[in-house]
Amino acid sequence: MKRVVYNIGGLSCATCALNAQKKLSSLSGVTDVKVNFASAKVEIVYNESEIGFADMRAALKSVGYQLMDSDDSTVSNSSVYWAMAFAMPVMIIGMFFMNMPYANEIMWVLSTPVVLWFGRRFFINAWKHAKSGYASMDTLIAISTGVAYIFSVFNVIYPKFWYDRGLEAHVYFEAAAVIIAFILLGKFLEEKAKGKASSAIKSLMGLRPKSVTVLRDINGSEIEEIVDLELVTQGDMVLVKPGERIAVDGVVIKGSSYVDESMLTGESIAVPKRVDDRVFAGTINQKGSFVFVAQGVGEDTVLSNIIKMVELAQGSKAPVQNLVDKIASVFVPVVIIIAITTFVLWNIFGGVNSFSIALKSMITVLVIACPCALGLATPTAIMVGIGRGAKRGILIKDAVSLELSKKIERVVLDKTGTLTEGRPVVVNEFWYIENEYNRGLLYSIERLSEHPLADAIVNHLINKGFDATNSSNSNNIVIEEFENITGMGVKAIVNGLLYYVGSARFIESYTANVLSKANIDKANSVVWFASEAEIIAQFSLTDNIKSTSKAAVEALHLAGIKVTMLTGDSESAANSVAAKVGITDYQFNLLPHDKSEYVREMQRRGEVVAMVGDGINDSAALAQADVSIVMGSGTDIAMDVAQMTIVSSDLLKVWEAIKLSKESVKIIKQNLFWAFIYNIIGIPIAAGLLYPFTGFLLNPMIAGAAMAFSSVSVVLNSLRLYRTK
Repeated sequence: MKRVVYNIGGLSCATCALNAQKKLSSLSGVTDVKVNFASAKVEIVYNESEIGFADMRAALKSVGYQLMDSDDSTVSNSSVYWAMAFAMPVMIIGMFFMNMPYANEIMWVLSTPVVLWFGRRFFINAWKHAKSGYASMDTLIAISTGVAYIFSVFNVIYPKFWYDRGLEAHVYFEAAAVIIAFILLGKFLEEKAKGKASSAIKSLMGLRPKSVTVLRDINGSEIEEIVDLELVTQGDMVLVKPGERIAVDGVVIKGSSYVDESMLTGESIAVPKRVDDRVFAGTINQKGSFVFVAQGVGEDTVLSNIIKMVELAQGSKAPVQNLVDKIASVFVPVVIIIAITTFVLWNIFGGVNSFSIALKSMITVLVIACPCALGLATPTAIMVGIGRGAKRGILIKDAVSLELSKKIERVVLDKTGTLTEGRPVVVNEFWYIENEYNRGLLYSIERLSEHPLADAIVNHLINKGFDATNSSNSNNIVIEEFENITGMGVKAIVNGLLYYVGSARFIESYTANVLSKANIDKANSVVWFASEAEIIAQFSLTDNIKSTSKAAVEALHLAGIKVTMLTGDSESAANSVAAKVGITDYQFNLLPHDKSEYVREMQRRGEVVAMVGDGINDSAALAQADVSIVMGSGTDIAMDVAQMTIVSSDLLKVWEAIKLSKESVKIIKQNLFWAFIYNIIGIPIAAGLLYPFTGFLLNPMIAGAAMAFSSVSVVLNSLRLYRTK
């Protein structure tokens, strides 16, 4: 199955998005479709062996929509300008100079190109939609302006029809022309505003340089060659000069510098880069030069994955959108029924000018109704919220997570790599049976483990003088079987003997009582090395607490959110970290399923729980939590499970993500209120509700302007999220 995101043109309202989604979903080979009206994008999961892009494009074209590879605007500057240039004189004549000679004929001439040329897409789409058995915003516009224009043309050509009946032959050219002009202007402004809403994607895409300096070995000489980004492959040696943007992911092999990684982390402080350090596409080199080996290229870079994640997230639907979609699906047919009913009732009860009032009211109802604002209310806020998060180093996987995060009542924190740096160091070692063979044995076992404590022990052994290249030390040691017991430790068979490295709890389940021999260390984490028969060594390790951990815990507490720390480490190590960061609720010596069970228990109590972790041992708890958050330094497994990723691993970003959720939901509620109240108030007034009492009848031109700018106001309100601190 292939998952892709395309641009989609021709969406005039939320109803269009739903109908386009239905059309694509009905195609053989398409398994999942999500159309986002706000971003004008569609996410499609399909079987390439059954259907292709051309087939899907043709299917959408048949119902009036365009499947596109680019972000081309559906409303051009020139069409808006020309439409307004023709429509404004029509409006002025219609309002102030109706008694001038040939006024009707002049308005006819000026309005014709506006209606039949600049507004032709409304009629074409309405016809295609009608053939497919549904109505849309284009249907409302086409009916209202079409009726007004045709009625006016008839009255210019054959005014006698009405004069013979004692009535005035009114024309509505100004209504037809100005409505279309205002709607085109509104669509243009809406697209501009939506472009700002999706600026996160565009800015991320703009971070990729178009060319790269690659070092080539030609006849024994190292030659610099500038090539297009698409031509860079894994293994290429890439030269980065001062001030240049890094093009692909890789590992430094020569030189050093400082790199601005704010596009990934949201942090402005440059990060030092030396040999063996990783560098990422889109980041900016500072003063030094260095060479790195390309590892992640094309779609495999961290930047490309972030773009994909943000794009998919912005296209996802929040739970509240389901209600909006149901309303939008019946909105247009209901409006058409209201308009017809309005026309009939005014014809019956309107008195002398009943037909004129009926026609004008019907047109106004059709024009003022705006499913656009309704359709844009939620997705624009989601787009801006997720985009805002991405710029701040908070990657949100879907709209559900963004909406749900505001409800978080308890944050459960892992210790190592979440509250602490995740880079432990050995501060003390004690060998019960010390020799080079045992050192080599421990080195050979621990280097197979991905746990940070294992890395720390391996580095400690090397720093203490252990020579891994000496064949007498480790090269003759063959690991016959190796097994990682998540949250506990590792075991391995060497020369037919079973060895263990891990926690006291783990070791004691296989060998003699550890604590009876222990050199007690209550302040640090302790790792044991043992065989089936005896204890071989004991290591004490410490892990520095992150500079922002205490502030993050305080911020969560001040917000009324409960904070719990869960760790597989010892009581003493857990107590030490908890005391330093201000956590009073913590548990220790936990296995992965213990963490998951704790989260489940809190959920049984009715709490909305967020789990924050970084390792494989956290994945079960992350999967169980209502909102799962993983640190950017975490494992791939943890990231796959998580709904949010904190790229910089800064715990303060967790509180920032919760604040962003609160602000996003607030904006969504404001947008929905405006969209609903606009239609609830506007449609009755348009139908002439006030006319019997005040003599006021809403002008269709004013209705057109109100409809056009209602959707723009919703988008502009969503853009306020960019000001969230």
